[in-house]
Amino acid sequence: MPTLRILFTRLRAEEKLLREAAEKQNIPCELQNVSNIWYGSRPFCDKGDVVLARCISHNQNEAVAQILESQGIKVVNSSSVMALCGNKLSTSIALASAGIDQPEFRTAFTPEAAIEALEDLGYPAVCKPVSGSWGRLLAKINDRESAEAVFEHKSMLGPMHNTFYIQEYIEKGDYDVRAFIVDGEPICAITRKSNHWITNTARGGIASNLHLDDEVKSLLRSVHQTIGGEFLAVDLFKRDDRWLVNEVNDGGEFRNSIEPTGTDIPAAVVKAVWEKRPA
Repeated sequence: MPTLRILFTRLRAEEKLLREAAEKQNIPCELQNVSNIWYGSRPFCDKGDVVLARCISHNQNEAVAQILESQGIKVVNSSSVMALCGNKLSTSIALASAGIDQPEFRTAFTPEAAIEALEDLGYPAVCKPVSGSWGRLLAKINDRESAEAVFEHKSMLGPMHNTFYIQEYIEKGDYDVRAFIVDGEPICAITRKSNHWITNTARGGIASNLHLDDEVKSLLRSVHQTIGGEFLAVDLFKRDDRWLVNEVNDGGEFRNSIEPTGTDIPAAVVKAVWEKRPA
């Protein structure tokens, strides 16, 4: 019997909600901890199954997706979408190629070049790891002295941190937006408010519903056309009445967005994933 398999490394509220949503829709579903499984040439599951990969580690998630895809198994999101979303530089390049508005960005590979890039961009700016979530390891840089300290520290953290991704700092007020796209259609969005410039709900940001008007829906559809995938979480800024795409996430958390939006996000995700199972 075809089965929806939800893979995880840490069982969060999201994975439990997804399983509950599957059960309500009478979809055969299994939660599987990838930490307890080894992968090789033997099939992991039946080719009629569909897999929703929700590992905490982006690298592990992408690796598992690649292995399963090589065995002919449908994985949501695909490894190619994971790769695009998992690297902020790759995401920015894709958005720029599609003409989608976003904060200006610069990239460099040495601390010295990073300082030059930042001064070309202008202070203040934000330095981000090319891969990461939950607002971790972000640094707002206000002047050259701060830049020298931040880039020196990053240069000592290892090769992963020696690609310096620098983004224009946006004066967005006290909020930004997290919007959700399921199967190509925007379904809901929240504002995230905080006294801190980092507004992630994982860092204490307060969520409220945001009505999706035609302008935001059109922008989100353009993002989906550029990135692909069955489930995306998109972070938006608004500056001077113009929306900018800050980041695109392929495995976004959603538990703090269900109540304020009144949208059954896990039900929508499960339905979309199940419809992608092989015929």
